[in-house]
Amino acid sequence: MNIVLIGYRASGKTTVGRLLAARLGWPLRDVDRGIEAKCDLTIKDIFEQKGEPFYRDVESQVVVEMCAEDRSVISFGGGTIMRPANQEHARRDALVVYLQAAPGELWRRIQADPDSELNRPNLSRGGFEEVVEMLEKREPTYIACADLTLDATLPPETLAQKIAESLPPPK
Repeated sequence: MNIVLIGYRASGKTTVGRLLAARLGWPLRDVDRGIEAKCDLTIKDIFEQKGEPFYRDVESQVVVEMCAEDRSVISFGGGTIMRPANQEHARRDALVVYLQAAPGELWRRIQADPDSELNRPNLSRGGFEEVVEMLEKREPTYIACADLTLDATLPPETLAQKIAESLPPPK
């Protein structure tokens, strides 16, 4: 059994994932970091140098590897769950948790992160409009794939606790 965290960029997947992994004594596996390690490039550089199709193919390889593990907290990138194959791997023996936030909150967090512009590619026009546009496209999939949807504006410690309490008892 794994826990897969999904949601838009800046929804708190990595922060909550760290806290949850520490609480459970499980490793945290971050898909974006796995892609960067495999390619020896930042996410932004991969998009710029190799293109999104290449990035998504590597992302799917990393998802297969990470989801094959057991008792891991896995933080997906914002668009990772959009590929049907990634959805299948995420749902296989895992609790999928959507950290949900409104576009305004996500944009506020993105702007507050000094590394955001350096490390994250624009996926459309950029700015607040991109957050609104991408969230409109992705949120139906986030909701459909999630076993549990939580308000990402709650404190990260509270979110980690709620997720841990939602795990089924060990077999």
